[in-house]
Amino acid sequence: MSPSEFFHMGGYAVYVWSSYGLALVVLGWILISPVFTKKSIIKELKIKYRQQERQRQEDT
Repeated sequence: MSPSEFFHMGGYAVYVWSSYGLALVVLGWILISPVFTKKSIIKELKIKYRQQERQRQEDT
């Protein structure tokens, strides 16, 4: 089997390579998504912590 035959995939190259590409994009998103989620959660927690600290200072 030559490299060109391998990449042509018997006429199904468009479907095969597009499915590989889509799977790669989805897996990449699965790996990157938690990083952005973590940053937003940390930001929200910092805001809540500051609000609680202000509330404690006002109560004392």
